[in-house]
Amino acid sequence: MDWSAMPYFLAIARNGSLRAAALSLGATHATVDRHVKALEQSYGVRLFDRTRGGMTLTLAGESLLPLAETAEDAMNGAKARVLGLDQEAVGIVKVSVPPILAFDFLPEIFGAFSDTYPDITLDISVTNKFEDLNRFEADVSIRVAYDVTDDVVGRKLAQTAIGIYCSRAYLAEKVSRAGPDGQGLDWVAWTDTDDVQRWSARTLYSKANARHVAREVVMQKEMIRAGMGFGYLPASCVYGDSDFVQLPGTEIELNRWIWLLMHGELRKTMRVRRFVDFVAQEIRARRKRICGEDDGLGGT
Repeated sequence: MDWSAMPYFLAIARNGSLRAAALSLGATHATVDRHVKALEQSYGVRLFDRTRGGMTLTLAGESLLPLAETAEDAMNGAKARVLGLDQEAVGIVKVSVPPILAFDFLPEIFGAFSDTYPDITLDISVTNKFEDLNRFEADVSIRVAYDVTDDVVGRKLAQTAIGIYCSRAYLAEKVSRAGPDGQGLDWVAWTDTDDVQRWSARTLYSKANARHVAREVVMQKEMIRAGMGFGYLPASCVYGDSDFVQLPGTEIELNRWIWLLMHGELRKTMRVRRFVDFVAQEIRARRKRICGEDDGLGGT
C-alpha cells in the first residue's frame, strides 16, 4: 500500500471532490489529483468516478476505503504514542475553540498562558465545527455542549448560562412602550422563526415578532447591540458590557457545559498537559461569571 497517497485518497472519499479535499488538507487541487492518479496507476484500477458533480468511489475504491481507514488509525495511534513521550514544555499546541468563547474570555486566558510558558506556541482555530482529535485536526478542543460522546479524554469545566438581553437604548425606546406579552418588539434569534415562536411562548415576550435570525452568536450579539431587537445571549459574553441589560421579568438560565477535550495519548505530552491544566484552572476560576452569578444585568 502506498502510505503517502492514503491521506489524499481518504480526503476525496470523505469530501466528495478534489477542491474540498484540497481545502481539508491545506494542499492544492493539482497535488491531490496527482497523488490519487498515481495511486490508481500503481493499483491498475480506478478508485473514483469523476463527474461534474464531484468524485464518487468505484467498487475498487469502496473495497480500499476500510483498509485505508484502518491504516490511518494505526499511523495516528503510533504518532500519538510517540508524541506522548515528549516531556518538554516546548513547541506548538493546536487548539480549536468556538466563536462565542474566542471573542469572550479565552483570549485573556491564552495571553496569561503565553506569558507563563513563552516556549509554547498556540495555533488557534476558531470554528463551530467539532474537530476530530483522533485525526489530529487539533491537539485540544474547547467545546460548549450538553454532553460529549467522542472517544477522547474530556474535562467538564463549567456550566454556561443564558439570559434574554437587549441594548439600553432598546429598553428605553422600545420595551418601555411595548404592548402586552411583548407586542411591537422583535426577537433576534439564532434559529428559524417557527422554532422561535415555540420557545418564546415560555417567556413574557411571547407575542414579539420573530423577525431577525443570526446563526452565529457573535453576530447576534452585535445585532442586539445595534438595537435590532432582543434575544438570548450567554451571560458571560455580555458581562461587564454596559451596552446590554437583561429584559425585565426574565431570569438567567443554566445551559450547556464548557468541555476541554484532548487525544488520550497527547495528554502525556508536556506542552499539551501544561496548556490543559492551565486553561482548566482559569476557566473554573471564572465559573461565577460564566454561569451568570456575578451580575444578573451583565455587569451593569
